[in-house]
Amino acid sequence: MITVVGSVNLDLVARLPRLPAAGETLTATGFGRVPGGKGANQALAARRLGADVTLVAAVGDDPLAPEALSLLHAEGVRLHGTQVTEDATTGLALIEVDDAGETTIAVVPGANAELVVTAADLAGADAVLTVLEVPPGAVAAAATLAPAGAFVAVNAAPAGPVPAEVLRRADLVVVNRAEHALVPGIERARCVAVTLGAEGALL
Repeated sequence: MITVVGSVNLDLVARLPRLPAAGETLTATGFGRVPGGKGANQALAARRLGADVTLVAAVGDDPLAPEALSLLHAEGVRLHGTQVTEDATTGLALIEVDDAGETTIAVVPGANAELVVTAADLAGADAVLTVLEVPPGAVAAAATLAPAGAFVAVNAAPAGPVPAEVLRRADLVVVNRAEHALVPGIERARCVAVTLGAEGALL
């Protein structure tokens, strides 16, 4: 079983011929609302590959939550680890996509910033995946409270400091080429995969 400790967002996506310059207003050619969040995307991908997946995440007690969780629910990701908070709204991502596929993204963390992880959330996991779109305490708990022998992977995005105890415990740290230099201490990790876009990845 794979347990993902990560974020859930509702993505608000505007499609544009090109990305606007600072201060510029452009007319969008399309708009969509799409379930997202780095943690939810990991969980959905693993489930589509046939794994038994549980998501440990946080959403708001609001009308956005069912929409943000809809794909996960429909495809059989276990959501009993999802916490509902009244103190914050479900996370949002405001995304602009141009005709070449380039993007700008602004994330409003909302309930993701309230996520708390316990050992019970990770019980029975053969692998634990986490991302930096949730609080450092949740990332640290995902790594250090993972069952003995479980494979632990950390996607260090959005780029930032990774707690030292996480680097010591993680079997794999994944980071993209542009953000690799922005993760202090990453050289102490046991194994790092640097993603290179269309060129693949370097382990």
